[in-house]
Amino acid sequence: MLLYIHPDNPNPRNIKTVVECLLDGGIIIYPTDTIYGLGCNIFQHKAIERIARIKQVDPHKAQLSFVCYDLSDLSKYTKSISTPLYRLLKSYLPGPFTFILPASKEVPKILNSKKNTIGLRVPDNNIARTIVSELKHPILSASLPGEMVEEYTDPELMYQNFKNQVDIVIDGGIGGLTPSTVVDCTTEPYTLIRQGLGEWNADS
Repeated sequence: MLLYIHPDNPNPRNIKTVVECLLDGGIIIYPTDTIYGLGCNIFQHKAIERIARIKQVDPHKAQLSFVCYDLSDLSKYTKSISTPLYRLLKSYLPGPFTFILPASKEVPKILNSKKNTIGLRVPDNNIARTIVSELKHPILSASLPGEMVEEYTDPELMYQNFKNQVDIVIDGGIGGLTPSTVVDCTTEPYTLIRQGLGEWNADS
């Protein structure tokens, strides 16, 4: 299904359709503040395995992250955050960043890498955050397979390419080509892993 959702005022009925799909173990392609991503319910193991198959990776080794609604939502899935780190996260989120943090026990085992870390995001995107808010927990997020190409910015083209692999492609407008900036906050000093759309200031 190709489902249009207004980027500024998401239609509650269409959001409900997406949430029900995720609760049933479905997979979506959805917009963020950077690129479109693959998403599923973090508690649906079969859906996680489906995403891993689309990406042709082992779920335990895949670079998967959680899209959270806000910092209090994010804090459930990581071990205690120090006050300086909380302030830092607050200054960058919502925004085009993925922060790698120590995983808490709330992170499903299938997603817990050997390093016991998890990538956490709070994108500055109304559609993604409204879905998470209605779902009542984060959605698992992964990039589309292969290299970033123009086709991955156009929901109609993504629907043509992935309609047999995913359940819903959300049309929230044309997406970007630049992924999020990834910062590892598991050890100090924090390390820039990937420079993406977000401007990271190591001294902040």
